[in-house]
Amino acid sequence: MSDLFMFEKPMGMRDTFPHLYKMKKQIRSQVESEMVAWGYEFLETPTLEYDETVGEASAILDQQLFKLLDQQGRTLVLRPDMTAPIARVAASKLLKDRNPLRLAYSANVFRAQQREGGRPAEFEQMGVELIGDSSVSGDAETIALLITSLRTVGLKDFTISIGHMEFVQELFLQIVGTEERAQQLKKYLYDKNYVGYRKHVESLSLSSIDKQRLLRLLAIRGNGDSIEDARGLLEGDKGTEPLSELEELLSILHDYGLDQYVTIDISLVSHMSYYTGVLFEVYADKVGYSLGNGGRYNHLLHKFGAHVAATGFGIRLDYLIEALSPEAELSETILVLFSAERRKDAIALTHKLRTEGKQVISQDVTGVRDMDRFTAQFTEVEWMVGRSGKAGGNE
Repeated sequence: MSDLFMFEKPMGMRDTFPHLYKMKKQIRSQVESEMVAWGYEFLETPTLEYDETVGEASAILDQQLFKLLDQQGRTLVLRPDMTAPIARVAASKLLKDRNPLRLAYSANVFRAQQREGGRPAEFEQMGVELIGDSSVSGDAETIALLITSLRTVGLKDFTISIGHMEFVQELFLQIVGTEERAQQLKKYLYDKNYVGYRKHVESLSLSSIDKQRLLRLLAIRGNGDSIEDARGLLEGDKGTEPLSELEELLSILHDYGLDQYVTIDISLVSHMSYYTGVLFEVYADKVGYSLGNGGRYNHLLHKFGAHVAATGFGIRLDYLIEALSPEAELSETILVLFSAERRKDAIALTHKLRTEGKQVISQDVTGVRDMDRFTAQFTEVEWMVGRSGKAGGNE
């Protein structure tokens, strides 16, 4: 092995050190308990899927897929998201027994990066999929569950921005006329490139009134008059139904007592092409990117032969940990230090403590190079050192 690659990892891959592993495990357990309490059942799907099914259905850009060939020459992908694999399972097996379905997952997904830029190519997501429920109440349930899950792990300062894909699509088609031109505008919005969006709008061959309609879209945010302001951008009644859904959604979240965590962002769009209705993103203080996102995808399961509606969300665990910014804590593990004369006593003590449910490290003092540094990691240290021990302590 060359020295160049001895300590290197593939681009975008990360090691998870013990303290982060412990944090992830704790967060995972808390969120899982909340999801189960809402009636969601966990499942697992394979890490590898067929490119022609899950790969194409995932809506992740082709250049971001990790691909390989199986022994029969068929192209496989490392799963780039969890929504498409769960749609495959639901359509082929689970919907035959029950509809609606409430499913949950915790799994690593893989998206290749063209350049490092600090962006991971492998990361863990937790989320839910509510499959077979087309109601606005279903959208509200997933958003409410997302909020309570974040609160359960101790996140306080966060906001969920909510929009509607059908509204933006209808407005753009009314003004620019074609799907291709509408897609150009949506890409600026997804990239949050509002300067570029304004410049692009100004360059279009449109009336000044239509340009103002497109520019006013950026300013419509908040839960006050934003939905009425959005109605004012449309010509005729077409496109108003999505806004009525947003009004109903806010009303239901008010009934949950959670409307203070959400805000309307009428210009919100997603790069995930399967979203068809309500969509949302989570933002928190100290983190400049979305911790998670979700929305309604009523046509994805059609690709697997099941004509049912669905909605759901996914949380990025690495970003959630960053938003929580937990302080480093001393280990709750008890350290028992012993010398040769006290080994038997140390073994008896550690056994007693472990049977009481405590975490215990039993360490021979001759195996420690820097005693002060080593013991500083623990809140409780039991010294069982005799005359032969190099460290002082209780006999």
